[in-house]
Amino acid sequence: MSTVKVVTDSSVQLTPEEIEKYQITVVPLTIEIDGQSYIDDKDITREEFMKRMAQADNLPTTSQPSVGTFIDTFDRLAVDGSPILAIHMTETISGTVNAARQAAQISRADVTVIDSQYTDRAMAFQVLEAAQMAESGASVQEIIPAIEQIKTKTELIMGVRDLTNLVKGGRISRVSGMISGLLNIKIVLTLKDGQLEVVSKGRGMKTIMKYIDKVIAKLKQVPHIKGIGISHAAGLDVAQEIEAKIKAELPQVHILIRSTDPVIATHAGPGAFALMYYTD
Repeated sequence: MSTVKVVTDSSVQLTPEEIEKYQITVVPLTIEIDGQSYIDDKDITREEFMKRMAQADNLPTTSQPSVGTFIDTFDRLAVDGSPILAIHMTETISGTVNAARQAAQISRADVTVIDSQYTDRAMAFQVLEAAQMAESGASVQEIIPAIEQIKTKTELIMGVRDLTNLVKGGRISRVSGMISGLLNIKIVLTLKDGQLEVVSKGRGMKTIMKYIDKVIAKLKQVPHIKGIGISHAAGLDVAQEIEAKIKAELPQVHILIRSTDPVIATHAGPGAFALMYYTD
């Protein structure tokens, strides 16, 4: 019996060890900085991207993989007759999932495309579950309900310390962005059901950390935490502070801290971070 092949995109937060162990195929996005194009995680690392973004004259742009790239990937993986499950970042952020859907209709492979409604480590929770189940011999039809269950049990909270990139990228109105910049306002957003929502705002980092403290207090009441990730855009200091707060309350829980991908870093700006977790 053919094993399900799991595909995702480079906005995912997976370690190299996880990718290799579960044979996950990661299709890269393309990044452009001042007219120079780079293939995500191939021509440029996440840390290098942050340095170049800081030096760039213009806000970097990111492009989803082409339909042709997806077709080639799907056809290659399906040579042995294996079905494919492609899990991608929410279309609120990128058109990647729609490009995958178009490719699935054209490809010779048997492809099922899922909108994770998340990105980064929050999406990785679904990707890892799919890959682990596939390794155990589960079918696509058996894996999908498990993914949907994780989706409903996942939380993503993002702290944005500088709204400049959100304004330039059109993610919030220019008027609100100008006011926020003038008042040194920081914001906290959640991503749920594929929708970004501002849940807290105020002057200074105390606003953000106060909200995070509430999240950690909530985590203390959760009986079975399956995974926690903290990603950042050149904001390791805050990521480590949050990790220490969580470890003080939940010392047994593993936390993965890594730099976020250029797609999120471009929109969220330097210093941004995301706390993500899922439960039973």
